[in-house]
Amino acid sequence: MRVPHAPDGGETVGGGEFDSGPGGKGSNQAIGAARLGARVSLLTAIGDDAFGRSAVDLWASEGVGAEHVVIGSRPTMVGFILVEPSGENRIAIAPGALDELDAASVAGFRTQIEEADVLVVSMEIPESAVVEALRIGREVGTTTLLNPAPARALPDDIWTSIDVLTPNESEAPVLLGLGPDHGRDEQTLVAELQARTGGIVILTRGGRGALVCDATGAIVDVPPTRVDVVVDTTGAGDSFTAALAVAIAEGRPIVEAARFAALAGAHAVGIAGVVPALPTRLQLEHPIGPVR
Repeated sequence: MRVPHAPDGGETVGGGEFDSGPGGKGSNQAIGAARLGARVSLLTAIGDDAFGRSAVDLWASEGVGAEHVVIGSRPTMVGFILVEPSGENRIAIAPGALDELDAASVAGFRTQIEEADVLVVSMEIPESAVVEALRIGREVGTTTLLNPAPARALPDDIWTSIDVLTPNESEAPVLLGLGPDHGRDEQTLVAELQARTGGIVILTRGGRGALVCDATGAIVDVPPTRVDVVVDTTGAGDSFTAALAVAIAEGRPIVEAARFAALAGAHAVGIAGVVPALPTRLQLEHPIGPVR
């Protein structure tokens, strides 16, 4: 829902404009990667309901392999998104069937993980599924990319199974178990996260670009791709993650991959909605409109 401003506690805000559409971080990222030319297989959980059936139809139309998607006993996940005129958003989700995705579900997905160039894991799924996916990825030698959203503390023994970690500014302190008054600057945060994983950390900062800390600990500031008008930031992170995974799978150096991902994120904020905003390869190579 587009609102004049996000309501305070006890406040009712009128003048909203409502729209509904498909979402979910894993689904968005899978579709985003497929639109950029990747061959994608998705593992998630949906309910036996209209939303679930709509998702299956969407994945088929986008070329996303969904043969291993789990049909749970609970309803398909739904999310409620409030978007302010600035494009800033606030999101609440009801996981439903997604909470039924477990380690056993992921174990049945092992062949697909082993065949992949990159395994992307987001944290809307239960911790047991996150841990099992990263563990299998490390075991079979597939590059693992963890998009830690929504952020929560990780088990100590799973850090070194993460090759690429992509928190935003609010997620990074949570992963480190820090409170809001932690006092660390962004470079310190990414350095501490990199020390835990031994891999690559990319801190996304919205309109301020990204910080890339490579496996040697070297930090590079990747400037943002500027847009003149921000319409909706809801899909920017998923667009960034999808493009980053595709670029890594193509063998691009990590800073170049992050620049490509920033271009995809910038494309997304100029279009309302999430799936409609996910770019194709052609749109990124030949942008139309005020993206620079």
